[in-house]
Amino acid sequence: MVLITGIAGYIGSHTAYALSQAGFEFVGMDNFANSRKENIDTLRELTGKDFKFYEVDMLDDAGMEKIFAENQIDSVIHFAGLKAVGESVEKPVLYYHNNITGTLILLEKMKKYGCKKIVFSSSATVYGNPAVVPVNEDMPTSTTNPYGSTKLMIENILKDVCVADKDFCAVLLRYFNPIGAHKCKKIGENPNGIPNNLMPRLCQAALGITESLTVFGTDYPTHDGTGVRDYIHVCDLADGHTAALKKAMDSTGALTYNLGTGNGYSVFDLIHTFSRVNGVEIPYKICPRRPGDVPAVYACPDKAFNELGWKAQYDLEDMCRDSWEFIKEATKNN
Repeated sequence: MVLITGIAGYIGSHTAYALSQAGFEFVGMDNFANSRKENIDTLRELTGKDFKFYEVDMLDDAGMEKIFAENQIDSVIHFAGLKAVGESVEKPVLYYHNNITGTLILLEKMKKYGCKKIVFSSSATVYGNPAVVPVNEDMPTSTTNPYGSTKLMIENILKDVCVADKDFCAVLLRYFNPIGAHKCKKIGENPNGIPNNLMPRLCQAALGITESLTVFGTDYPTHDGTGVRDYIHVCDLADGHTAALKKAMDSTGALTYNLGTGNGYSVFDLIHTFSRVNGVEIPYKICPRRPGDVPAVYACPDKAFNELGWKAQYDLEDMCRDSWEFIKEATKNN
């Protein structure tokens, strides 16, 4: 049985669906801090499985205890955590407490109940401002914001657990910038409140919910002055978690993989592709850089292909098209 923390979130919900398709049984938990309760019903409908779900905050020791006591959990995919770079700069203590303390409570329960396999949702932010791109897993790590620091600290905690317990396996997935949505149009990125990520903000501008998309910085040393990132389709990312979980079942120690396409696209590249593919104009305004952002980060995904047999299948046009189709459907139903 797999425990998925943060199952109702954007990546968690897509991964739950992918795990179901691969034949895994799972139980989920979420506190709905940045996700929607209806996602659980949608997942049950899509998977055809009435899986067990717990509305629990990972800082709730008794709630986490209950999940492990009531289920035979042999592995965990750990998504739960706060994830906004800008907010982490403004509220560092909140991020350190939530992300790190919550993970420590999770690890205590895993130890108590003999669960020794975890796939951790890390991030390309652990590479900081890399000297060269694309980045591979052996490059130095550093961080430019508290959110990234929590990811790197948790990676180090998991590595230490693997040293202390030779039967433990932690797969650390450093993924890049997930966008897109499932073709069914029923799950996708539709955050509560004001979105932090680029694609939902872009979609809101396209729908006229906001007057324009804010582009943070056009003075970066990139081909058009805007930040360059490795955008990856969320369904590719979900398949990467399935491959990582299978790897963890037969492995010990800490294993680190980039999940990305290996292609770097700028903010303007994304805006222009979205407009062209979907036939909509994106009004935008240019503002100064955000604190904590770096000019360019994109992946060398070779290790994941060689060791997990995983490779991204979707291109930027697919990501833009699927994001738009989902958000139109979600907006129509609200």
